[in-house]
Amino acid sequence: MKIHEYQAKQLFKAAGVPVPQGIVVKSAEEAAAAFTTLGGPIAVVKSQIHAGGRGKGTFKEHPAQRGVVLVKSAAEAAENAARMLGSTLVTIQTGDDGKQVNTLFVEQGLKIARELYLGIVVDREVGGPVLIMSSEGGMDIEEVAKHSPEKIVAEPFDAVAGLYPYQARKMAYALGFDAVGVRNAEKFLPQICKFFVAYDCSMVEINPLILTEDSQLLALDGKVTFDDNALFRHKDVVALRDLSEEDPAEVRAADTGLSYVKLNGNIGCLVNGAGLAMSTMDLIKLHGGEPANFLDVGGGANEDQVTEAFRIILADKNVKAVLVNIFGGIMKCDIIVSALLNAYEKVGFNVPLVVRLEGTNVEIAREMLKASGRDIISATDLTDAAQKVVKSLGA
Repeated sequence: MKIHEYQAKQLFKAAGVPVPQGIVVKSAEEAAAAFTTLGGPIAVVKSQIHAGGRGKGTFKEHPAQRGVVLVKSAAEAAENAARMLGSTLVTIQTGDDGKQVNTLFVEQGLKIARELYLGIVVDREVGGPVLIMSSEGGMDIEEVAKHSPEKIVAEPFDAVAGLYPYQARKMAYALGFDAVGVRNAEKFLPQICKFFVAYDCSMVEINPLILTEDSQLLALDGKVTFDDNALFRHKDVVALRDLSEEDPAEVRAADTGLSYVKLNGNIGCLVNGAGLAMSTMDLIKLHGGEPANFLDVGGGANEDQVTEAFRIILADKNVKAVLVNIFGGIMKCDIIVSALLNAYEKVGFNVPLVVRLEGTNVEIAREMLKASGRDIISATDLTDAAQKVVKSLGA
């Protein structure tokens, strides 16, 4: 689960992580009032969407308008806010469709000495969280890693003990902080690491993390992604969820108990088991196709879930064929086929459907498919299924 920048900063502040002063606004009038409240002489008006690259992004309706702008008066704040609110912001992360901006964050302007990058992720190789920092703040960390990897420093830390002071000093020295900056890093860095663990985050990113002229560290940005499996422990975080920022099909699938992620291809996938779903998508790619989604119905899917899964897949106008790949373990293959055929009747298919089954009662299930008289293409194994679904596109 993701949250907005202003929400991340509210959580940061409550956790003792220093952030600039800012005010959430939803109208041009509120933007003007926020500028006055913050006291000038400058402020920054920031679009709030679940995507990076907002500062470089532009609006479809107002191509000259950036997603993040510096303003020097209440009137300027209002003028920019009027163009931004309700308009569609396109960034490198939103794709061409962009996202509608419904909320702005007006933040105090600051005298910045340096811009840095800070990120925290879970590193599977080291078996725990890792703090990543770079002197190249404000840039895409992927580009820095590609062209200037020596400018990135990383420090694994213990999830229970947190980041030790000596580790914070090590990072600060590596980034060239002065004595005051090092002392402030000893406070800031362990605190943000503590936040990461306490909130069961899968990612925290501050880009840029700024060093002011008096060597104070402040989170000028805030991107936080939480582990969905741990949200039951964080009711306060769940309350921050903005469904308008999420794909409607993914929300619909989650409500039905399905794991669904929309992709950009044209072959819909219905699979039971995350590993099998990943393998299915890999084989589709291997044989020249493009998966339209990841969809795991789980090992104990019922007819209602299978029916809803088909509806979600077929609601994607890009889907030109569907591959069902099921291993009957907990649920027997004949029961799966029964649910599949009933779902077929309820939903209706106007694209090719390829079905590959394996597991308990598979022979009975295959006979059921043959006897159904439905226009369903049977496959014998994974490779056969991938080849047949790609071939069914006629490309």
